[in-house]
Amino acid sequence: MKRLLLVYNPVSGHAAFKSKLDSIVEAFQRRGILLTMYRTRKNDHFDFVKFVTESHADGIIAAGGDGTLHAVVNWILNSKIELPVGIIGSGTSNDFASYLGINANLEAYFDRITAGNTRKVDVGFVNGDKYFINVASAGSFTAIAHEVNVKLKNTFGKLAYYIQGIGELPKFKAVKIQVYADEVNFELDAFLFIVLNSGAVAGMNKIADFAKIDDGKLDFIAVKKCSPRRLMKIFRSILSGKGIDLSNEDIFHLQSSKFNISSTSDLMSDIDGEIGSPLPIVIETIPKILDFFV
Repeated sequence: MKRLLLVYNPVSGHAAFKSKLDSIVEAFQRRGILLTMYRTRKNDHFDFVKFVTESHADGIIAAGGDGTLHAVVNWILNSKIELPVGIIGSGTSNDFASYLGINANLEAYFDRITAGNTRKVDVGFVNGDKYFINVASAGSFTAIAHEVNVKLKNTFGKLAYYIQGIGELPKFKAVKIQVYADEVNFELDAFLFIVLNSGAVAGMNKIADFAKIDDGKLDFIAVKKCSPRRLMKIFRSILSGKGIDLSNEDIFHLQSSKFNISSTSDLMSDIDGEIGSPLPIVIETIPKILDFFV
């Protein structure tokens, strides 16, 4: 009998996953898989590693949002745990799960997990000490995610970010950003930048079809300083599902395996939706380091 460790965040996504727990257990039990549960807590890396070792799991499934997956990936890679990972998207924002199309048909996904279908994926690495599976960013819009009112977030979910973000657009300030990649220096005034591993970000799937999770590269995208009208047009296009238009003169794009990013302003990075390190930062790709259930 296969054993899987189900790591779930009890508060992610309005704490709704707990009500689905029995059906998840039944679905895997029906497939001859024994589930062991691990309930996440803050700063419990050591307990998690011990739990994984003693559970003798054949794989790990993270149930939660992007933050939960971020934590699990960091625990696994920092501890050199060589087990395949999967995700049940049950958070406010489930970008990586959306990118892989997992939540569209969980029964089919559970069949793939049972069959052991995995794909090797890249991860990003920030300052040599923190991994990210989906996105790293900094600038005006990324700061909003950590300022969204909890009541607004609980009511509207990921829509809360857009509601507050659009309201803040007139206040956006451009900052000077320096990027060094492939032995070339770039300098620009920008409202924000994102470094993508997958093509989904901010709750929007396929926002960047050019970003691939297994090409050994990351995509650096910045929204350059422009008029409020042009800035609004960019966000309207993205929110309508058209994605990022790389031909737009106000969009700056680089693809590389490593970026050195700095700014003359005090900027804090955001790593998979969690507060990261202040700039300057070094971001690089670690190619195909993680086996992911797909």
